[in-house]
Amino acid sequence: MKFISNLISFFSLIILTNCSPVNDEYVIENDYLKRTFKIEGGKLFTTEILNKVANKKSYPKDREEFQLRISHGTHKEGTDIVLTSKDFEFVEEISTGGKESIVFLLKNESQGMELEIHYELENKNFYLNKYLVIRPDKPITLERIDVESISLEDIYQPYQIKQITAQGHAQWRPGLGQPLYASKSATFWGVEFPASYNYVEGNKGYCGYLWGREVRAGETYTSYKSVMGVGDDPDFIQDTFFDYIDQIRIRPLRLQVQYNSWFDYYGNVSKEKFGESVSVVHQELVKDRGVPPLSAYVIDDGWQDVQTDWSDKSWKVNQKFDESFSTSIANVRAAGSNLGLWMSPGCLFGAQPAAKRYKEQGFETIGNWMSMAGPKYMQLLEDRILELTEEGVTYFKLDGIFGHLNVREFELNGQKYGIPHMPQLGTEGLSPSDSLLNDPKFDELKTYYLVAGTERLIKIFEKQHQVNPQVYVVISNGAYLSPWWLMFIDAVWMINAGDAAGGSNRTQELIYRDGIYYDIWKTEKTQFPMHSVFNHEPKKVKTGESEEAFAEYLWMNLSRGTGFIELYIKTELLSEKDWDVLANGIKWAHKVFHYFKRSRMHGGDPNQGKVYGYSAWNDVGGYVSFHNPSDQTKIYAITLDRKLGLTAEEHRYTVSSPLGNAAGLRRKTYGYKDTLEVSLGPGEIKILDLAVSKNKLTNN
Repeated sequence: MKFISNLISFFSLIILTNCSPVNDEYVIENDYLKRTFKIEGGKLFTTEILNKVANKKSYPKDREEFQLRISHGTHKEGTDIVLTSKDFEFVEEISTGGKESIVFLLKNESQGMELEIHYELENKNFYLNKYLVIRPDKPITLERIDVESISLEDIYQPYQIKQITAQGHAQWRPGLGQPLYASKSATFWGVEFPASYNYVEGNKGYCGYLWGREVRAGETYTSYKSVMGVGDDPDFIQDTFFDYIDQIRIRPLRLQVQYNSWFDYYGNVSKEKFGESVSVVHQELVKDRGVPPLSAYVIDDGWQDVQTDWSDKSWKVNQKFDESFSTSIANVRAAGSNLGLWMSPGCLFGAQPAAKRYKEQGFETIGNWMSMAGPKYMQLLEDRILELTEEGVTYFKLDGIFGHLNVREFELNGQKYGIPHMPQLGTEGLSPSDSLLNDPKFDELKTYYLVAGTERLIKIFEKQHQVNPQVYVVISNGAYLSPWWLMFIDAVWMINAGDAAGGSNRTQELIYRDGIYYDIWKTEKTQFPMHSVFNHEPKKVKTGESEEAFAEYLWMNLSRGTGFIELYIKTELLSEKDWDVLANGIKWAHKVFHYFKRSRMHGGDPNQGKVYGYSAWNDVGGYVSFHNPSDQTKIYAITLDRKLGLTAEEHRYTVSSPLGNAAGLRRKTYGYKDTLEVSLGPGEIKILDLAVSKNKLTNN
């Protein structure tokens, strides 16, 4: 937050009002932002939002604070109505005894409903939270809760795709949990829930989520929190938003380097084979070449016993491993590391036979796989994940949640265990993965299931964190790219990508994977930090390529700035030179990891043969990578500025390179806003490290 903090006065403490009205106005305020409310005609509304960092004011246009869609049930047509804050009378401001929150009590007599609006603003935060507490005196179904409903002239929706498909290869873009931004006032908006759907219609932003369940008379429902944050420049509001995500994530971003058994053994892994690989990798990388001990060694698909009964305990261990993985845990601890496991919450892939048996036993299957909201199965899954965590498993790859790369399943008839249903859509006779479900008319029904499944999963993740605050969790196939997942887990599958990059050579492999990066972050404008994705690389399953070719591929891969590095290797096939390159690459990742928080892509579309690369920086330096995927020599220039990720304007930077092909640039120095030009031959890759030079700019 350097660009923000440089503009903030640090010698003043929080300036919050005591919440007493002045001319029927209330203010919540700190050094970063101020939100002013007014009571007029018995109605509560926001009159002004001040971004103190950028000195920008916003004036909401329609005097609306929230919106609720209620009904007598999602399956009962014609019973839904929409209520906004305009339908509620202000009762009183409730004192909470502190200065960092305001609570307003409102009431709707005709609907028999009381509602509290809570606003929270800590003195250290550049963002404000808000949530609703709803108390009906008769049963209601809360179909959708928009915690924030606000009309601003500059609000916009950066990510606009909504592709909630049941069928279709690499066609899975639900658009859930994406933020809204403001193009002039430098603010960001959203709901702190992965399955929220925040969108803009006209100039009105809705920050909320579908829920679809009943609240009984006299019960209380507390919504997820919305967030409104401020930055110093609307052109860089994404950086500010990612700083906020970094602040609220469940565990700090950390470099997770690990070995995975899949390409060594596929499903034929055993404790003996796994132990051999642990020994080899540890010897070659750590002992012989000085790489820091790996974070984990991971047993992939193949350890689960799908031939036995899982009705009393899920995910039992087959005869190839000890029941509690005692031998494998001892092996990885001898290597100064930890044990990781592959699992599939939905019982996909190698666990699908267990789902078939579960279906015969009356557990909550949808079609071929398990329901992520089924009470019986999800309790067994929770119990097992927590047990494994207690036994010493510190990494979990959860592969197959709502489906996989080609097929997704949705609960269409989950009313028996509380999932909203909508038979009026004509769902009778449809399978849970029917291609007809690709029709957007089913989006609301499908989203209800995604919401319920997400809620159940995050309860597991919260309990898992309590068992081991250092656990590392990745959600893979069937997940979706919401940055608010990072409030509960550590990394998310990059979606719509194969396990192995296609292509007959390293250039084609990079074009495949980096082309997907370009689609996700450049074309689709996904608001998710690049440093927390799972991308199925690097891969080294054969030897024979030159050191230079492997090194360029490896460094280009690592330069993406992804803090999750899982090694897909065939240990017995790697040569001494292969191990050398791999070791040096991992050491480089450790060296530059502190830059990863601001990693980003620059340049053109790899699939179009355009030069591209990655960059990441902090206050003391950074790096830039370049790849020319074409068959022609290219001259490419970049400007060292904030757009590239630089966070300090006062330094000069000296160039070095971990590869041997940048002699003409080494030891050159550059300052902020200087142009750096490189020449790249066909398929060539360059990696440039830029460290702060002792010589300062003379024109500060």
